[in-house]
Amino acid sequence: MAAWERGYRLPLGAEIVLAFATGAGTFALAAVALKDVGPGVVVAFLGVVHLFAVIAIARFASIAYAVPMGMAGLLAYDWFYLPPTHPLAFPDFVNLTDLVVYLGVAVLLGELAAHATRRAEAAERARGEIADAQAALRRVATLVARGTPAHELFAAVAAEAGILLDVHGIRIARYENETQLVHVAEWSRPGHDPPAYDRAALEGTSVSAEVLRTGRAARIDDYEDIAVRAAFARGDDLKSVVGAPVVVEGRRWGVMIAWSGSGPLPDDMGDRLTEFAELVATAISNIDARTEMARLADEQAALRRVATLVAKAMPTAEVFEAVTREVGLQCDADLARMERFEPDRTVTAIAAWSRVGDARLAVGRRFALEGESIAAQVLATGRPARVDTFVGASGPIAREAQALGIRASIGCPIVVGRRTWGSIAASTRREAPFPPNTESHIADFTELVATAVSNAEARADLVASRARLLTAGDDARRRVVRDLHDGVQQCLVQVIITLKVVEHALEEGDKAAEALVGEAIDQAEQANAELRELAHGILPAVLARGGLAAGVRTLVSRLRVPVDVDVPRDRFPPEIEASAYFVVAEALTNVAKHAGAQSAKVTARVDDSVLRVHVRDDGVGGARADGTGLLGLNDRVAALGGRLEIDSPPGIGTRIAATLPLER
Repeated sequence: MAAWERGYRLPLGAEIVLAFATGAGTFALAAVALKDVGPGVVVAFLGVVHLFAVIAIARFASIAYAVPMGMAGLLAYDWFYLPPTHPLAFPDFVNLTDLVVYLGVAVLLGELAAHATRRAEAAERARGEIADAQAALRRVATLVARGTPAHELFAAVAAEAGILLDVHGIRIARYENETQLVHVAEWSRPGHDPPAYDRAALEGTSVSAEVLRTGRAARIDDYEDIAVRAAFARGDDLKSVVGAPVVVEGRRWGVMIAWSGSGPLPDDMGDRLTEFAELVATAISNIDARTEMARLADEQAALRRVATLVAKAMPTAEVFEAVTREVGLQCDADLARMERFEPDRTVTAIAAWSRVGDARLAVGRRFALEGESIAAQVLATGRPARVDTFVGASGPIAREAQALGIRASIGCPIVVGRRTWGSIAASTRREAPFPPNTESHIADFTELVATAVSNAEARADLVASRARLLTAGDDARRRVVRDLHDGVQQCLVQVIITLKVVEHALEEGDKAAEALVGEAIDQAEQANAELRELAHGILPAVLARGGLAAGVRTLVSRLRVPVDVDVPRDRFPPEIEASAYFVVAEALTNVAKHAGAQSAKVTARVDDSVLRVHVRDDGVGGARADGTGLLGLNDRVAALGGRLEIDSPPGIGTRIAATLPLER
């Protein structure tokens, strides 16, 4: 269609009148030109001129005028040049009627031809627009399939959409927490740049807020009556804005906005913009999937590195440093720190990491858990925590964060043996807080830390237990040596001396030899008794002969406190019987010497190949699990793969329970 018609097409009625006037004028001009024409050559020349005029009108104006003009010229030629000719005068009523009918038919045919032409050109234009749209969408889809970086991809989508939709600008933005709009990409024609922003609150009236609220395309064509405009719409040249939702996996991720600075956008702009918004959603899904896969791969690699350190039993300080660094990197943080909770409700920083070297969180310092901090929240709840701002927060940890320019922190507890041992916190200096669910990236690392701590504590306990067992063995040997030296050995020395005196007396025929033999016998019997007593202190013979039941009854028989005994007569492996015997002996010693109990009860039973021994009393309680006797018992029971439990609340009594596996 001609440029003039596309830009300045008249209403249908005015166009018909103008076409009729064009035909009438052409008829009049042709009548004047043909008045005195005689030669055929001149008429042919006028015909050629007329033909070019008709073509020019059809090309630059419209066929609606060219058809009446052409028919009017032919009618004039027939009217004034071909016999019977008409006089050059205003036609009478009959001729005028014929002329009007002819011109009317010409105008009607011109309008029909023009309408058909417009429809054909519109169809052709639509096919071209569809082809352009498909080409643009293919180019964008190709970028998506190639895994183009997000910033390049979104910029390309905005440019393709802006050029194809013939708008003044395109903007892609992301919703955050349903309260803010974050800039992603933008394209605009020269001279139509809206106000720039990186992040803006969803306030006032805007298509972004409406799209978020409804989940459908929205538009604003008049900003004159809007008192509070969104940050995006505060430019003076914004006249019409259309937004389409970007929906990713059922979630309203963001919005794609098109605007015009000259007039209203077409009615179908929302639908056309939605096609590009759907491509953006697909791209985001692909990018998210690639990002998540890459993140998982990085996280698994980091976990393997830390797990290797834990498996190699590396020093805990090295493990803590490695975990803190990995947590900081995985959370895309600026700083990270690991902290250990102390019994006095303080926290000690034991490892730290910083992305840059100009600022580091303190290590080795103890903080009081006052004011706002990740450590305080974790200790109070035992769950992951976050602080989105330290502005106005109090307390030593908050003041440290403010001094380092930290804006937000997240953290997770380190749970060791059902107790909250400590926490790991990651911090950022950026204005934007950590994305949702970032805490979940830390959880696997805290489990490895817990394993490392448990292993370290187990190794420390094992070393201490071995040291205590060695010390106890050495003490026992020294005690046996001392008892042998001070008791049995002295008696045997006296026996030897007496026997030598007897030998000398017999040689001399001294009658005192008989008395000396009796003295030697008494000394030998005393040595034998002391040996039995010494052996009883190590392991009573009754235990070896009669088993645990006999050994326990022997212990009970020596007490003045009444003791109820329920122990089976079954025999158990020697090491099990000995350990169970010493548990009962230590517990009854506490009953006799410290508990002030009026009664006690000893029970033993076998459940699922486990010997369970319980000793209860009704004494004053308060028995200390770290006492020498109980600590040695715990080591002995643990060496057999068992467990010792001590429950001794003050004023209620004491319960000592040992579980000893019979099968190992």
